[in-house]
Amino acid sequence: METGIATTPFGRRPMSLAMLAAQNESREIPKGRVVDKWQIYRNLCEGKSIIGIGDRALAVLNALLSFYPDSELSEENGLIVFPSNAQLSLRAHGMPDSTLRRNLAELVDCGLVIRRDSPNGKRYARKGRGGEIEEAFGFSLAPLLARAQEFEAAAERVRADNRALSLMRERITLHRRDIQKLVEAAVEEDVPGDWGDLWRRFRAIVETIPRRACIAELEPIVADLAALRDDVDKLLEIHMESTNPSGNESQSERQQSDSNTDSIFEFEPALEKGRAAAEPRTRTAEPPKTYPLGLVLKACPEIADYAVDGIGNWRDFMITAAQVRGYLGVSPSAYEDACHVMGQEIAAVVIACILQRAQHIDSAGGYLRVLTEKARAGEFSVGPMLMAALRANGATAKMTG
Repeated sequence: METGIATTPFGRRPMSLAMLAAQNESREIPKGRVVDKWQIYRNLCEGKSIIGIGDRALAVLNALLSFYPDSELSEENGLIVFPSNAQLSLRAHGMPDSTLRRNLAELVDCGLVIRRDSPNGKRYARKGRGGEIEEAFGFSLAPLLARAQEFEAAAERVRADNRALSLMRERITLHRRDIQKLVEAAVEEDVPGDWGDLWRRFRAIVETIPRRACIAELEPIVADLAALRDDVDKLLEIHMESTNPSGNESQSERQQSDSNTDSIFEFEPALEKGRAAAEPRTRTAEPPKTYPLGLVLKACPEIADYAVDGIGNWRDFMITAAQVRGYLGVSPSAYEDACHVMGQEIAAVVIACILQRAQHIDSAGGYLRVLTEKARAGEFSVGPMLMAALRANGATAKMTG
């Protein structure tokens, strides 16, 4: 069995203070410690960049661990394995002898194993009369048991860094997607603003994104994209407020929207007698000029999930809204009345906004009737409602990113 005396390597191999320190550390294993050998190995594979060990050396360590008879490392069962280089080479998938020796030396230099060489340099075990191993010469796995917590911490640190890096890349992807689609929608809908300059800034930032990067390299890129996203949002917000300047309607609509969880309206039937076949009446095929379709879909993205062939224009949007009103429990008569008062395009936008907040609205049909009556009295504008949805969706995107 292994003794507490420091051992020196056989032949011309030099002794170093680092090797002595590794041997001293291995003698300080807490009594009774037992650790799964393959869990240690997995932690080493994950934390190899911190430990400073290469893939080939880990492959050799895997082969060494396979010669340990138990699944758990413990001092009671002994910590020395003594395979020959030929046996190690076979379990290391036929690794050449020169490569094997080099990686064994790397394991020793990293303090993962300790050489316990015999007088003639051979690896073997001496057994007593009862068949138990009294003394063994080979490689001691004691450092793995002694440093098990260190390896676990290294693996957790690498996992945390990888998670942070993944979240950073997700934020970059979200910013890139949002900026590109918002700028394209603004240009297509002739929204005032220097969109060409914003696009050039966007492309300049994107071209600096490296294929492989650490968190420190990506942080300034995320900051630049976030600042650019704010500039795009401000231009779009100014445009929407200028086309819908009524502040009183904004407050009134938001108050109604925020209080809808306590709504006293009863759920409307899907069909009403005498009007079961009624469908929304089309007033005009012209899309509203003040609300770009791209912005509406940005504020209310959930409606796109109900489109059979996607939403590429206002006609697709209005057809999808007519289908969605049935899913929401809005009766044909309520939707027809809204289309008559607001116009089919604006009524479709209202349906999309209601769908976006469906979980907070007790009765979608009753809520639509209230908005229709307000529109009939000239007290409702869809702009503030759309703006509130855009802000809510933007806040959600930031929280998830």
